[in-house]
Amino acid sequence: MTGFFITGTDTEVGKTYVTCALLRDLRARGRHAMGYKPVACGDRTDPRSMREAAGEPDLNLELINPVYLRAAVAPSIAAELEQRSLRVAELVEGLQSLISAGYDPILVEGAGGWETPLNKDGETMADLAVNLDLPVVLVVGNKLGAVNHAILTVQGIRSRGLECRAIVLNQQSEEWDAACVSNRRLIERHTGLPVLAELIRGQEDIDSHTVLGV
Repeated sequence: MTGFFITGTDTEVGKTYVTCALLRDLRARGRHAMGYKPVACGDRTDPRSMREAAGEPDLNLELINPVYLRAAVAPSIAAELEQRSLRVAELVEGLQSLISAGYDPILVEGAGGWETPLNKDGETMADLAVNLDLPVVLVVGNKLGAVNHAILTVQGIRSRGLECRAIVLNQQSEEWDAACVSNRRLIERHTGLPVLAELIRGQEDIDSHTVLGV
């Protein structure tokens, strides 16, 4: 199985938007790709969007999103409110059904940012990424403050012994300011990594081969 872990510099930076764009392009290229959203909080819009992007709107949603928590907060708090206990091992195991179904590659999308808490024992989304041992795609919201967040997240990925395979810069505002124009150059300079895709607002196409290398 080929897989990638999709993380972001923060919540609401466009992880699902980028994941869906990658899935559409992979499918168009003949790859039997699928998304995996181990934990969804608040609603299940993200896994539903991933299912649509992969061209399988009737696929059992439980395969893509095994853990759904009603509160739109960090998974650790949402689970506590429902008197549930999340474990990294449980989320890793949930991926097996998609692997067994022959999907490849599988894009695993985290919740929130890199170190979003999963439980009161200190496990985070980063621990899930480590246990999956997948290369990481970092989605950066192209706005003021993006450079600092990108540098810190790349450092966090590397400190866990994982490869940051790609950085995708996602422009969510229709207006461009000085930060939006200069962020790409600064991120590349200070992380030593190329920005392999830069999306403008409303852009739905992406070159999955350039970003993922598959």
